[in-house]
Amino acid sequence: IDRSDICLLVINAEEGIIEHDKHIAGYVLEKGKGLIIVVNKWDTKKDEDMKEYIKKVRNEFQFLSYVPIIFTSALMKKRIHLIMPEVIKVSKNINRTIPTNILNDVINDAYMLNIPPSYKGKRLKIYFTNQSGIKPPKFTFHVNNKGLVHFSYHRYLENKIRENFEFEGTPIVLEFKNRSE
Repeated sequence: IDRSDICLLVINAEEGIIEHDKHIAGYVLEKGKGLIIVVNKWDTKKDEDMKEYIKKVRNEFQFLSYVPIIFTSALMKKRIHLIMPEVIKVSKNINRTIPTNILNDVINDAYMLNIPPSYKGKRLKIYFTNQSGIKPPKFTFHVNNKGLVHFSYHRYLENKIRENFEFEGTPIVLEFKNRSE
């Protein structure tokens, strides 16, 4: 995991999702790596059950809602050709850079759509945002007081970035800096 950019988490369709799978996925996320979930041995299941299995995976890995899921059968060589195009897509996403002016337009729209609540008479103000890194994409928000960023507003901003830009398969990091820093 440490030496990779993108990881494939292979889940055995017969066994289902085990605790070890969650532990590995958490480690991949913690290291900021791209991730694709591959459900193998799908020849033992019916294709009609895919939607239900996707719900199950999304429920078990709620912290990985942005990760693509592929169903394969290595034994029958079914859908293994879908893995490499997905790896290429996630690779582009983990290396994607967003121009500062476009990013600021999206963040300003998101801010105006949902102004953060005030806390002790003070309200979070976002002066500007820029992308400060890739692998994983990192965004720096220059604000009046980073202590005013509530975790729910942090998640809201992350979701707005994901809605507007293609970051499927990659975690994104939001960093908040006081204007004076």
